[in-house]
Amino acid sequence: MLLTVSLGWALLQAGRFLLSPLLPTIIDDLQITEATAGIALAVFQGIYALTQYPSGEYSDRWTRATLIVPGLAILVVGFATLGLVGGVAGFVAAVGIIGFGKGLFAIPSRALLSDLFAGRRGRALGLYAAGTDLGGLLASGLAILALTYASWRTPFLPVAAALGVLTLVFVLWSNEGYTVGSPRLDLTQTVKRLISSPAQRRTLIAFALFYFMVGGFINFLPTYLIEAKGFTQQFASVAFAIVFVVGIAIKPVAGGLSDRFRRESIAVVGLLIAAGSLALLSLATTEAVIYLSVVVMAVGYKMEFPLADAIIVDNAPAEDMGADLGAARALFLGANAAGPAYVGIVATYVGYVPAFAGLVGCLVLAAGLLYWDTRAR
Repeated sequence: MLLTVSLGWALLQAGRFLLSPLLPTIIDDLQITEATAGIALAVFQGIYALTQYPSGEYSDRWTRATLIVPGLAILVVGFATLGLVGGVAGFVAAVGIIGFGKGLFAIPSRALLSDLFAGRRGRALGLYAAGTDLGGLLASGLAILALTYASWRTPFLPVAAALGVLTLVFVLWSNEGYTVGSPRLDLTQTVKRLISSPAQRRTLIAFALFYFMVGGFINFLPTYLIEAKGFTQQFASVAFAIVFVVGIAIKPVAGGLSDRFRRESIAVVGLLIAAGSLALLSLATTEAVIYLSVVVMAVGYKMEFPLADAIIVDNAPAEDMGADLGAARALFLGANAAGPAYVGIVATYVGYVPAFAGLVGCLVLAAGLLYWDTRAR
């Protein structure tokens, strides 16, 4: 199950990250504006965020497999639609379907691993989270091949096929049954549980600030390096790829350490490392220092993803684990979606250094809130 759902996450992230390097070609081919493309991607992100909580709660009441299998099947349909259906309407429909499938898969798959690896939850979630970075690297290679030898639609078809095979593998290997119960949701009780103590409220705010920073940083890193640091597109792409390479290595390590030591303490260290390296990146003028800053920044911020999930799950009752994780991640992803808007607006009217200084402030504040938790408990 660890191998299956982690590989599923990596494959769907590969398909999702394909959209970024292929977007200029997609805009050209469909004869749409950047604004239309942005709205389409906002539809994807919005559906993904809104699906987090219901899929988590239903996976608690029904079974994890009852949500995971339809999620994978819907992802197959979404990526196949991207590869086969033409026109603007087809594109928007496809990304919406993918957002829905990803939302159905994301929380139950994390909850399943938390069920299976209660004593090694951090390591398991770290391996799972590394799929994001593996998917990013795979997407980079597929995009280059597609732009060189084929259509932008072509790479989405093997992603759909691979996810189809993985769906069958999951069905064969899973020991869970399939149960559909009451569709009633209890969002009020979930929210009350999440904010029941000051420590939990501080944790939610801290990781919302972190996800806000991630949205601003990762979406604007290549553009920032080109416009503010004088990098060529090729060198900016190398720096962007480095972030994913570091993530593959550091996420399982950070998750494993959090099984042995206090998760909040490790999260504070990662946030402070990220804050210091992001400040250095803003001030650096030589290529060597810029690359070093990017590497260290990736080490610090990539540590946080498995820790955030594990801390939320640790604090949740076993019977409501999926609901709590889904509601928390809906908050985090909402904050993440606001990050690019902040950086774009501040960079346009004030400059990149003030924009990134604000992101550094978010990291420092998040670290302070989590440190407060470690002292309070």
